[in-house]
Amino acid sequence: MADKSQSFRDVIAWQRAHAFALAIYAATESFPKHELFGLTSQLRRAAASVPSNFVEGFRKRTKPDKLRFYNIAQGSADECLYQLILAHDLKYADTTSLQSDLEEVSRLLQGYINGMERGDS
Repeated sequence: MADKSQSFRDVIAWQRAHAFALAIYAATESFPKHELFGLTSQLRRAAASVPSNFVEGFRKRTKPDKLRFYNIAQGSADECLYQLILAHDLKYADTTSLQSDLEEVSRLLQGYINGMERGDS
């Protein structure tokens, strides 16, 4: 399962994480301007960090190096989840759909990691 793909672009976990990052950029366009250097910036950075760290891990040669970056991607996903909850509670946007998308990304990442730990690569 893990890393049998020739390119990170072939991996569904990356594809969904990338789509999520694009959706975050679009959603944060409507956030208040006073949040540009606050929540908007933080959420965009964390969202981009998920697929970015996946890509970095994909290129690493050893399993521990790969797993380290995939775990960082998971941490960034968790950070995004909190920020989406915060944005929702502040009434900046209805983020329930984004939260659901992110939960799918997190499940896919975990499945990818589980496959690598089992030795499916």
